[in-house]
Amino acid sequence: KGLDKRQSGNVMLVGPADEILAREQQELESKQQIAELAPLRSELIQVNYAKASDIAALLQGESSLLSERGSVSVDERTNNMLIHETTDKLEEIRKLLVSLDIPIRQVLIESRIVVATDGYAKDLGARFGITQDISDFGGPGSGGLISGGGTNAFSTGTNDDGETIIGVNDGLNSNLGVVAPTGTFGFSFAHLPFGTLIDLELSAMQAENRGEVISSPKVVTSNQTEALIEQGTEIPFQEASASGATAVTFKKAVLSLRVTPQITPDDRIIMDLNVTNDSVGEVTAGVPSINTNEVRTQVLVKNGETIVLGGVFEEETANGIDKVPFFGDLPVIGRLFRRETSLNNKEELLIFITPKILKDGIELR
Repeated sequence: KGLDKRQSGNVMLVGPADEILAREQQELESKQQIAELAPLRSELIQVNYAKASDIAALLQGESSLLSERGSVSVDERTNNMLIHETTDKLEEIRKLLVSLDIPIRQVLIESRIVVATDGYAKDLGARFGITQDISDFGGPGSGGLISGGGTNAFSTGTNDDGETIIGVNDGLNSNLGVVAPTGTFGFSFAHLPFGTLIDLELSAMQAENRGEVISSPKVVTSNQTEALIEQGTEIPFQEASASGATAVTFKKAVLSLRVTPQITPDDRIIMDLNVTNDSVGEVTAGVPSINTNEVRTQVLVKNGETIVLGGVFEEETANGIDKVPFFGDLPVIGRLFRRETSLNNKEELLIFITPKILKDGIELR
């Protein structure tokens, strides 16, 4: 009982625990005395990849490698450290630098922001009215037209008594035509007694549009270092201060990519990502709005693999009918008394991210 053992290389020491503890304490005190009496040396150490100030702070921290007599100073201009220490401590510091002073790996982050749009609009309408020839009302007058309505150009004529009669050239009483037609077709399809004509004008508009906007911001950053790239505009806003004075401030409407990568031991990449695609929206009371699309997430991706962060799909569908009461509801002929519009717009936003670890000697192209 009360025995203990210690092994040093191929030698096994067995004895009372108190004696072994006292022996170890004596050896420790002896080493401390040797260290206190050992001469100090000065050595200038070049730091290649890390910051010399960061290495010096590590050496002087709570778990400092420096002895009580040791010191370190930094020359930031040349990124060198001047260390005053014993030979043994200098050797320990050199071994530590071999592990710490290494090139930091870099990551290329490529992103693609795709906005795809698909729009369709159709508008069908008709204008319908009655026009009467005043020459049928007597005698050899100069002739003219009496029209059934509208606000377009007028035409005039005279009867046998020399009185002037004013008519309207456009006699289409039911004015439900297309606002901006791409094609119109008009004709008189009935001739009634007393010079009365029934006129009809059909109008139509159809529009289709498809588009795709691709934005491809790219950025290179070091491992565990945040990178930011922005492209866009800053919108000025006027703000009133407490004193009543106005000041101009700016808000960003930009495409931005903010990322912090972390390379894992198996060459995969953990990324903290914040991707925004803002644009100037509608202007209300002279103040523009900002349309915002943003994705904020953390993902784990293999080297060179493309991942879809997310997407937004919007679809707008609208159908409208403008009609004359009662007549617009009649079968078949009711189409002459109404205008029909239809709208279908689709928009989809997709965000793709591809990280690539840059090897030594490989340049970004």
